[in-house]
Amino acid sequence: MEYEKYLEQNRDAMIESLQKIIRINSEEKDPVTDSDGRIYPFGAGVQEALEATLEIGRQLGFEVRNVDNYGGHIDLPGKSGKIMAIIGHLDVVPAGSGWSHEPYGGEIADGKMYGRGTLDDKGPVISCLYAMKALKDAGFVPEPTVRLILGLDEESGWKGIKYYFEKEKRPDYGFTPDADFPLINGEKGLMIFGLAKKFGKFSAEGLTLRSLKGGNAPNSVADFCRVVVNNTKGDGYQGVKEAVARYREETGHKINCRGAGKAMEITVSGISAHGAAPEKGLNAISVMMDFLGRLTFVNEDQNDFIEFYNKYIGFCLKGENLGIDFRDDISGNLVFNVGMAEIDGEMGSLTINIRYPVSSSAQQVYDAMEPVLSDYNIGLVKAEDKEPIYIDADSPIVKTLMSVYRENTGDEKSQPLVIGGGTYARATPGVIAFGALFPGDEDLMHQKDECVSLERLDLMTKIYTEAIYKLASEDYNI
Repeated sequence: MEYEKYLEQNRDAMIESLQKIIRINSEEKDPVTDSDGRIYPFGAGVQEALEATLEIGRQLGFEVRNVDNYGGHIDLPGKSGKIMAIIGHLDVVPAGSGWSHEPYGGEIADGKMYGRGTLDDKGPVISCLYAMKALKDAGFVPEPTVRLILGLDEESGWKGIKYYFEKEKRPDYGFTPDADFPLINGEKGLMIFGLAKKFGKFSAEGLTLRSLKGGNAPNSVADFCRVVVNNTKGDGYQGVKEAVARYREETGHKINCRGAGKAMEITVSGISAHGAAPEKGLNAISVMMDFLGRLTFVNEDQNDFIEFYNKYIGFCLKGENLGIDFRDDISGNLVFNVGMAEIDGEMGSLTINIRYPVSSSAQQVYDAMEPVLSDYNIGLVKAEDKEPIYIDADSPIVKTLMSVYRENTGDEKSQPLVIGGGTYARATPGVIAFGALFPGDEDLMHQKDECVSLERLDLMTKIYTEAIYKLASEDYNI
């Protein structure tokens, strides 16, 4: 089909549309109600992004729908009654600091557009919208309706997409442009759970672990950990200071201490990373626990909790010491991350994030850990479990999308991937993650100076146009 000339004709409009959406700060906020009583479940910025994107779709000649401000879609109507979906999202993670360009400016410099969401996921959403526009202008009438679904809280709780599918028909198949090329045909299972141990009362004098606080989120490698200790004996904190200095010299870790009134504060700085790739970071909680294991506290329960951590968790990233290092050839190893930790005089707790292989289950993980937890009187609190998903590499949708990718890039080496992260492919069956980050490109999603090269934007739009055309043609058989 002759659609390439329409891609070129609409290129400037696509860039302008993306800039318009990037300039909207769509970080999720608390729900708000406007003067007319309309509720915006994810805050005013996310709502503005939804309305602006739907308006762009309307101006491009598509049918659009706002689903109670929890999501929306843009349709290229088809003939069969089926739906081929493209599921993206308009919310973004907080911009953070350290940008060399305005995070919500959509500035173009050196052939790149900068801004939060240019890669994750506004850029791919707009790319897919203009792919639909090129096909529409070329006279293409799809067999199934091509539906661009706009999620609004993908970076957090997924309440929006769950609500959307309660109100709207689920698609028959499709893709989400919110990961990597060539494509993602499997996503590991995701678990979040807590481990906790109650501490008995104690009255002995000596060194006491008053508090520990580390990490901010289960799915991130903790980049800080702070401890406050008390010493009720008269020898002060000289021994602790010397132990900190020795540990810092021996390991090279960033650990420091200072007096804080009648107490001593010990801090560790780690390196943040995504919980799906903890090997890219350094967990400050593990560093702190390793150091605390060199001290002896008067509360034996605290000592036991620290011992448990160092013996069965430590710096292991596969859960091997807990006996949960499951793996398979399809998805590789289980990934283990301690995202948060807290200790006070009454209890010690850990928040654990695990990504397990597609051939395993959350119950297998729990069962394997139980003997060790029982030995240390540690309780387990289940919080979240998302089962793994996997679509066989020989399935028609995988073969079709791989062929489109290879034809347009010449990349014959890259193979379908299984990842530890989670995309909207989990939201409904038959959907696969397809793009938008190309192999070898720097991954700036969730990072400062997030950007997309205009050359890459052009290429992904061409890929998405051809993918939609093939997936929505009369002769396509799912």
